[in-house]
Amino acid sequence: MSAMTAYDIIKRPIITERSMAGTEMKRYTFEVAKDANKIQIAKAVEEIFGVKVAKVNTLNMQGKEKRQGRWPAGRRASWKKAMVTLTPDSKSIELFENMV
Repeated sequence: MSAMTAYDIIKRPIITERSMAGTEMKRYTFEVAKDANKIQIAKAVEEIFGVKVAKVNTLNMQGKEKRQGRWPAGRRASWKKAMVTLTPDSKSIELFENMV
């Protein structure tokens, strides 16, 4: 794999009702690069936000089937989601604070 920067690994935060409920427990959700592993994701979050990561859970999200009109049904792109839990003594990520 070529050298990816932290910003190549972490694509965007996921802002949903369910992901916002996890912010009280210092759990944040991001869309990440499909070929990034948990160690790379943890290092990227630590580098970008200056926090300490306790653990990372990942899952591959299937693209939903969507249609315009009758034929043919297309698909949205598949992507990878990461739920990052910070250590209790770590500071929180400010990006999410004003979203709740």
